[in-house]
Amino acid sequence: MPAQRKLFVTTALPYANGKFHIGHIMEYIQADIWVRFQRMQGNQVHFVCADDAHGAPIMIAAEKAGKTPQQFVAEIAAGRKPYLEGFHIGFDNWHSTDAPENHQLAQQIYRDLKANGLISSKVVEQFFDPEKNMFLPDRFIKGECPNCHAKDQFGDNCEVCSKVYSPTDLINPYSALSGATPVLKSSEHFFFKLSDPRCLAFLQQWTRSEGRLQSEVLNKISEWLAPDESGKTVLGDWDISRDAPYFGIEIPDAPGKYFYVWLDAPVGYLASLKNYLDRIGVDYESYVAAFNEVEQYHFIGKDIITFHTLFWPAMLHFSGRKVPTKIFVHGFLTVNNGEKMSKSRGTGLDPLKYLSLGMNPEWLRYYLAAKLSGRNEDIDFNPDDFIARVNSDLIGKYVNIASRTAGFISKRFGGKLGKEDPGAEAMLDAAVAAANEVKALYEAREFAKAIRTIMALADQANLYVDQKAPWLIAKDSSRDAELHMVCTTAIGLFKNLTVMLAPILPSVAREVGKWLAADVHEWDNCYVKLAEGHEINPYKHLMQRVEEKQIDALFEPAGEVPPPLPSPKGGGSEYPGGEEIAPVISIDDFTKIDLRIAKIVNCEAVEGSTKLLRLTLDVGEGKTRNVFSGIASAYKPEDLVGKLTVMVANLAPRKMKFGVSEGMVLAASDRDEKSAPGIYVLNPWPGAQPGMRVR
Repeated sequence: MPAQRKLFVTTALPYANGKFHIGHIMEYIQADIWVRFQRMQGNQVHFVCADDAHGAPIMIAAEKAGKTPQQFVAEIAAGRKPYLEGFHIGFDNWHSTDAPENHQLAQQIYRDLKANGLISSKVVEQFFDPEKNMFLPDRFIKGECPNCHAKDQFGDNCEVCSKVYSPTDLINPYSALSGATPVLKSSEHFFFKLSDPRCLAFLQQWTRSEGRLQSEVLNKISEWLAPDESGKTVLGDWDISRDAPYFGIEIPDAPGKYFYVWLDAPVGYLASLKNYLDRIGVDYESYVAAFNEVEQYHFIGKDIITFHTLFWPAMLHFSGRKVPTKIFVHGFLTVNNGEKMSKSRGTGLDPLKYLSLGMNPEWLRYYLAAKLSGRNEDIDFNPDDFIARVNSDLIGKYVNIASRTAGFISKRFGGKLGKEDPGAEAMLDAAVAAANEVKALYEAREFAKAIRTIMALADQANLYVDQKAPWLIAKDSSRDAELHMVCTTAIGLFKNLTVMLAPILPSVAREVGKWLAADVHEWDNCYVKLAEGHEINPYKHLMQRVEEKQIDALFEPAGEVPPPLPSPKGGGSEYPGGEEIAPVISIDDFTKIDLRIAKIVNCEAVEGSTKLLRLTLDVGEGKTRNVFSGIASAYKPEDLVGKLTVMVANLAPRKMKFGVSEGMVLAASDRDEKSAPGIYVLNPWPGAQPGMRVR
C-alpha cells in the first residue's frame, strides 16, 4: 500500500531524573495506538521521543549520587527499555536532549531568533540562595502563587491555576534546596521577545486555526492572549537563560550562560528525528526542506500546555521552521474515582510491578483506550471496573467468538474455511459500516467510542453464534455444511474485529494473523473476506482472564506482606477447611438461595480450558441447563454422567467465554485445593429426584 500521508509524531519528553510512572505509560500508549492506526492506513510515520536531560534538578540529583550529570542520565535512560517493550510501545527512536544534535539545533534556533530581532538581554535581579551560594532555578524557588494564592508553587508557573509568572512575583518565597529565604542579586539574562507584536499576531492566528487545539485547550490559551483592562494584550518576554553552574546547552557567545531547559527540551523532538533519519539514511535537511508535506503532532499532558502552545510554536515560526499541525492534550490519570496515586497507601499503579506480576500489557492498553477520548479530560483507573471490562469485553465477547468456533474448522473440515452464511448479510454489512465508523473515530483519537462500536459488533457476532449453536449442529453429521458455514461466518467477523482492535492489541493481532494465515495489520482488510477454501492453522487460546488476586497484588503497598491466616480461638493450627466460618446470616438470607437436586445427563471437557467441565443438568423443569464447573482436576466427564448432585437454581446466568452458565454445582474442598485432598461434588442419597428442593 503506497504511503498517503507523512506524519512526524512525538510524546512529551520525560524528565531524566526518575523512572517512568503510569502517566507516562498512558500517554505513550495513547500515541502508540494512534501511530499504529496511521500505519495501518499506509501512512508514513516517524514516531520519536527522548529523555529531557538538562536542568538544575538533574545536576543536583547527580551531585547527591556522586555522579556526573551524564552518568546519572545514562543510568536512567538504560532503564527505559523494559517499560516500552513491556507495553508494546513502538517508538522509532529514543534519544537525549544532551545529544550533539540537540546542542546544534538549539543553538541554531537561538541564532535564527536573534537574527530576526527576537532576542534581547537585560540585567535582572534573580533569587540567590545564600546557603548554597548559587542562583536558584525557577523550579527550586517555591512560594505562594500571586494569582490564586495556592501554597508551595514553583517559581515559573502555578500548577493549580496555570498562571505563568516570574519567581520574584511569588509571595513569601523560599529555597527548595535549603529552605533559606533567597536574596536578590543582579545577573544578565537573555529573553525571547514574546512581547513583540509579531509574536502576539502569530499566536492569535495559530491557536485559532481550526482543529489546531482542542476547544478546552483553546479556551485556556485565550485567557493568556486576552486584552488586559486597558484593552492591550502584551505577552511577557520569556527568560531563556540560566547562570552557571548549570547542566545544559551553552548560549552562543555568552560565557557562563546556558539555555533554560524549556528552550532546548522541545528542540529534542527535532534532534531525535534528525538522529533517527541519519540512522536510516535519510538526509535531515532535505526532509525538513519538504516539511510542508509533513504533518507534525505532539501528544502532551495538560500541565505543559503553556510551553507547547505559546513558546514552542513561536520559537519554530520565527526561526523559520514548520509549526506543529496539532497539539493533542490529555488529562491526568487517577485511581479509584479521582484518588491521587500514592505508593505508601497502595494506590499507586507501578508499571513495572504490573508487568512483573505477569499481567497482560494489552489488558492495560485496552482499558486505557476504553477511557480515552479526543478531549483534555482526566481518566480514572478503577480496579473493579478494570477486571469487569477486560473479562467481559476481551474474553467474554471478543475471544469468545473464536474459542467457540475455531475447533470445528480444524477437526471437521481440515482447517479450511467454507462459504459465509447468506442469511447473515445484515450483520456482515454492519461489520463494514462499523469499520468505517471506527476508522473515523481512531483518527479523531476517540478511542472509547471506537471500542464501544467494536464491542457492539462483537455482541452481534456472539448473538449469531448463540442462535446458531454450532456445538448442537455438530452432533448431527448431516448438518456439516451448515456447521461449516456458521463457523466460517463467525471467524470472518472475528478477523474483522481483530483488524479494528489491532492498534490497541498488537500482540493478540499478531497471533490471530498467524492462526488465520491472514494479514490483520492493514485496515482495508476489514473489507476483504477470507476466501472459501482458505486454510487456517490450529487455534491457540489468545488471552486469559484477569484474576482479582492479581489486582490485589498490584495495589498492595510496597514492602507489605499479607498477614497469615489467623488461628481460631480455643487452639488448633488452622480453621476447619482452611478458612474461618463466614459471618452469621438470618434464616431469611438462607431461604433466598434455591438449592435443587439435579441429574447430570451429560458432561464433557471444555476445549481451551484445563479447569472446566460443561455439565448438562436436568432440574425437573422439562428442559436442561448448561453449567460450567471448575472440577476437571477431580473428575472425568464419564464418571459424572447419570449422577445426582445439588445446584444453585436461582443464580443469575453468567456469560463466560465458553458459553452461558445457568447455575452453580455445589462441591466441597479445602481452601487450598492444591495441597488438600481434592474437590468433592455433592452427591445426594439414592431416592432423591431432580427438582427436589434442598432445605
